[in-house]
Amino acid sequence: MIYDVIIIGAGSVGVPAALSFVNNGLKTLVIEKNASVGQADNKHAIGGIRATHSQKSKIKVCQRSIEIFSTWEEKYGDDIQWIQGGYTFVAYTPEHERLLKQTVELQKNYGLNIDFITPEKIKELVPGINIENLRGGTFSPEDGNASPLLSVHAFYRRALELDAEFHFKEHVQEILLQEREITGIRTNKGKYQTSIVLNAAGGEASEIMRPIGLDIPVVPDSHEAGITEPVQYFFSPMVVDIRPAIDSKWGNSKNFYFYQNKEGQIIFCLTPDPSILGTDRRETSSFLPQIAKRMIHLLPRLKNIKIRRTWRGLYPMTPDGSPIVGKVENIEGMLLAVGMCGQGYMIGPGLGDVLARLILDKTTPLDLEILSEFTLNRDFGQIEMLK
Repeated sequence: MIYDVIIIGAGSVGVPAALSFVNNGLKTLVIEKNASVGQADNKHAIGGIRATHSQKSKIKVCQRSIEIFSTWEEKYGDDIQWIQGGYTFVAYTPEHERLLKQTVELQKNYGLNIDFITPEKIKELVPGINIENLRGGTFSPEDGNASPLLSVHAFYRRALELDAEFHFKEHVQEILLQEREITGIRTNKGKYQTSIVLNAAGGEASEIMRPIGLDIPVVPDSHEAGITEPVQYFFSPMVVDIRPAIDSKWGNSKNFYFYQNKEGQIIFCLTPDPSILGTDRRETSSFLPQIAKRMIHLLPRLKNIKIRRTWRGLYPMTPDGSPIVGKVENIEGMLLAVGMCGQGYMIGPGLGDVLARLILDKTTPLDLEILSEFTLNRDFGQIEMLK
């Protein structure tokens, strides 16, 4: 009942963190209120994995994640449906062309393989795309996609092989402190001793911290997604359209994005405007009319493909669109890996390595830079350009 570290949450961040911890010799326990791993919002993720952010820390963490995803099957034999199809952000206005070209220069400075490409090249990558007013776009060939559930279960099985412990259908009732130092946790099933607790609880992260007097700016909002029947594979990248849309009947939206997975199904998601705050995961009647109209306008050949199902999940958002990661001041042994802003799936594996080195006092200069940008004590007014 004594552990080096206890993780709250067995999702996109908690499971790969547990794997990294046990891989570094730390006796690790993961507490999860659901019946198995990935049953909160990991299963609602659509599977995109990109390093093409505009913040150095996200770029570096996600580059490590891509390394983990892209080599997983070769190393461990699990098919997690990884495809290195890239990402393309399309530009249809002069403003978006300038924005994307500006971010490309920044991203190249951080070592990313990305370029702003011509409309002709976009047409090759996405056959049938609407070329009216198309000014080109970015393409990052090393980005990709995989199955969130297959991935989290692969990470989970490997963590078990290395003696990580997972307790399911168990929820945290109290984080135990003595003179502002972590001594353990109490759940509905028992008491466990540890000097380090990692909060990786996604949309419930803030609620878990309030009893020990910590207010973290993480507010969940909901996004909907959907998946089609499988069709012959005809385009490889995740396509991202950052244009906003005004729809007086079904509701306004910001960006939307979609890709074709390894089984030929097209998976799609949309950002509502305004945001829908709260923890309601019930689908709405407006999502399909909103996104169908936008997808068919962008790629008309999608119009006859049947949609199999839709779902709704939570994005635990921070004010600036970046995660909160690292130690908590004045609470010795309390760590945070929260506020992933809908990007926990692509950030989690790379972040696990950083957290393991933090616990073991083996942080590199890059780790310290990442943790400095992700600290709870930062200025949340500086919003990432392409969050």
